[in-house]
Amino acid sequence: MADNPELNPNITPDNPYNTAQHIAKTRKAKLAALTGYWGLFILVPLWHIVLAPHPDISLGFLLTIWWLPLFLPMHGLIKGKPYTYAWVNFITLFYVLHSLTMIYAEPTERVLAIIEFLLACVFFTGACYYARWQGQYLGLGLKKNKDKTAR
Repeated sequence: MADNPELNPNITPDNPYNTAQHIAKTRKAKLAALTGYWGLFILVPLWHIVLAPHPDISLGFLLTIWWLPLFLPMHGLIKGKPYTYAWVNFITLFYVLHSLTMIYAEPTERVLAIIEFLLACVFFTGACYYARWQGQYLGLGLKKNKDKTAR
């Protein structure tokens, strides 16, 4: 274990997830999640300011509704906190629903909506796997409640 700098020395040697393969797939999942996240983070203001500004709704309102939620998980995503990667999927579903609605309802913005959908799916999938695999590696998770009374 000491020969491989990839392995975390703070994790016990008997941890079955303290392997180079597990660490590599966890990194790939984090990269996928961050790619989707930063893609959405760039796409949202670009969409509403430059590519297809809405003529009837104020720009401030649009950015508050669509861009502000992406600032909430930023710190935890950058720090690599598995808990943040787990709960951020609730926010991601907001973008999935928006993109599917726009694909159906707004033909002029269909390409942007498809890009949003793909980025949200990459973000969602990467975040799910990263939260699971990093949680396993760190020994986090829901503790099983043992029934103290036999029924």
